[in-house]
Amino acid sequence: MAVNLIETWYIVLGIINLLLIVLSIILFFPKNFFRNKVGIFKSIQKNYFYIIIIAGVVILHLIEVNLIDSYTTELVGYDFANNIKDIEGDVVYLFSQFWTPILVYFFVLIYIAIYSFTLWFSPLYFLLTNNEKALKTLAYGLFLIYIIALPFYLFLPITNVYTYYDASSALETVIPSVESFFYSTTTQNNCLPSLHTAMTILIAYSVSLTGNKKFTYFAYTIMILVIISVIYLSIHWLIDVITGAVLSIGIILILRRYIREETNE
Repeated sequence: MAVNLIETWYIVLGIINLLLIVLSIILFFPKNFFRNKVGIFKSIQKNYFYIIIIAGVVILHLIEVNLIDSYTTELVGYDFANNIKDIEGDVVYLFSQFWTPILVYFFVLIYIAIYSFTLWFSPLYFLLTNNEKALKTLAYGLFLIYIIALPFYLFLPITNVYTYYDASSALETVIPSVESFFYSTTTQNNCLPSLHTAMTILIAYSVSLTGNKKFTYFAYTIMILVIISVIYLSIHWLIDVITGAVLSIGIILILRRYIREETNE
């Protein structure tokens, strides 16, 4: 039964991504864009290195989640969520006591489907449209964010909010058995800094570098909704979100200066 449910939601998420692709082609690409196959091929040849960086970080993350994290968590032997709770109290957990079905479904859709779409579509868009500055910013930003965050994920295990309080999972409520898939791409204690927060800020900024106003408005709207979703769904602690935002903004400021100086040279 669980397998069938997972397969059903694969199909549903696939359909959602397909609809988003169609809408994105209509809204974000110029007319007749895909007729210029030579230009697209040249862009891929020119910018493939940045895609390799992004793919490398994704592979490293999957290795950390599936092969390394459980050993380091056992080695540390302590859940630092206890300390986080002492600092900020039950603020995020209280959201789970006032969930409404419509908002839960909406924010789960944002968290699982829309955020995931922006993760793969944004670099693809930069690549196809030859936006080297945006792609470089995203690739270098992702690399730096993850390298800085990795020691915290390995040696500062912090259980997510709903698991810590043994509360119901909004993800499981909306998509039964989805966590068996979801936790193959993350863990319940890779919380600080919030990668959802850091990445959605980085993606929104990178998109803004393309000069595409429609895509930029979309990216910043999703950024706000993703950050709200991780709090409303009682997934991340407030400190996770704050550190994720500070990390991402700090990296962006460094990259703005580095890439500008590199361009001037």
